[in-house]
Parts: sequence; structure tokens; C-alpha cells
Amino acid sequence: MSSHKTELALRREALLARSAAQRDGLTADWQTILAKTAAADRLIATVRSHPLIIGAAAAGVMLLGSRKFFDVTQRLLTLYLLLRRASRPG
Repeated sequence: MSSHKTELALRREALLARSAAQRDGLTADWQTILAKTAAADRLIATVRSHPLIIGAAAAGVMLLGSRKFFDVTQRLLTLYLLLRRASRPG
């Protein structure tokens, strides 16, 4: 009977260790999911706070077509970033 209790105690310890490892894995996965959802939440908040820009972008896609619109947008973004960098002191 004593060996049975010892075997059960060892099995319990193994199960507790396995449970702790799984819990740690889930926590790590959860942190990744939280980071991704936080990024999506920031994007949605930005979109909601600038409805006119989103409307202008939608109109641009409709008028120019998606390929040409994104080409023009990429050039404008590059120009904006260059001007922004040039206007910084230092």
C-alpha cells in the first residue's frame, strides 16, 4: 500500500509540474494576443478619430483605383516624412 501512495504522490507531482508548464505557456501566448489586440485597438481608435481622412481615402480609391491610389499615397507619405525630418531642429 505504501508503494501505491508513493506512486500516486509522484504522479501528482508530475501532473502539477505539467500543469504549471502549461499555465506558463498560456500566459506567454496571452501576452502576445494582448499586444496584438492593443495594436488593433489603437488603429481602430485612430480611424474613428479621423473620419474625414478615411472618407478621403475611400474616395481616392474609388476615383483613382486602388493601385494608383496607393502609389500616390506612398509618394505623399515619403514627401511628408522628408519634410518632417527637414523641419526638425538639430
